[in-house]
Amino acid sequence: MIAGLLTFGFAPILVRFATDVEPLLLAAMRTGFSVLILLPFWLPKRKKLYQLAENGVSSRLMMAAGFCLGMHFTLWIASLHYTSVASASVLVTMHPVMLIIAESLIFKKNFRPLVWVGVLIAFGGSVLLGLADDAQMEQFPNALLGNMLAFFSAVIFVFYFLLGRKIRQKAEWIDYVYYVYLYASITCGVLVLIWSGGLPYVSFSAILVGIALAAGPTVLGHGSMNYAVKYISPTLLSTLILSEAVIAAIAAWLIFGEIPSSLSIGAMLVIVTGVSMSWTRRIQTRKKSG
Repeated sequence: MIAGLLTFGFAPILVRFATDVEPLLLAAMRTGFSVLILLPFWLPKRKKLYQLAENGVSSRLMMAAGFCLGMHFTLWIASLHYTSVASASVLVTMHPVMLIIAESLIFKKNFRPLVWVGVLIAFGGSVLLGLADDAQMEQFPNALLGNMLAFFSAVIFVFYFLLGRKIRQKAEWIDYVYYVYLYASITCGVLVLIWSGGLPYVSFSAILVGIALAAGPTVLGHGSMNYAVKYISPTLLSTLILSEAVIAAIAAWLIFGEIPSSLSIGAMLVIVTGVSMSWTRRIQTRKKSG
């Protein structure tokens, strides 16, 4: 889990090394290489879809999870073309707040008032972050577009995580990640063909970035989360992913010299504080009940 979280933080850094590559193409390479990396591990224990169906695993839910993952990668990578690493990383990790709302509306779970206060604070922080990026128009003239893409990427990630929680109760880790990454790869590949009208040119440096994204943030990062989601609540796992924003911001400062403004740093602190307030009480309750 620790290694997986570290790779999450370096994902936006890797994307920055391939800003000349179309986001759709980079997402397709990331998911495609992930499937190839997992193939040797999946083949010895492979289960076909009809065998998984016999165990109660819905192929439609598997396809839906893969589609959501493909769209999540595409929107997130695209956001890094228009906004800062820090802003994109913080906004894409808003999913813990979204999961609180989803659980309340869909699963009818009740939360204490402190949770909702945290949600409002985190939402206010995201608005403040958008204003902070607008103040840096010279460096990121399309920051608002990038922030919107990162936000919707987080929304889709919520659906992906909830689907994964349901599927993983009846599917082994290797079968789940292989098929989900396969469907994600197909989703991204179809989008590339539609957008480009054919097979686009791929540089060697872009291939290296695609392989690095597949091996690190995807197979190790998402893979560790997909393994743990069978045993740990998605909401608690999503809280851990908040460390991505901090790691990414520090790495961007050291590598690219992207120094967040005081307003941006304040906004990130507000978001992290709000999310922490939303989940602190629930985590304590779970520990007491255990």
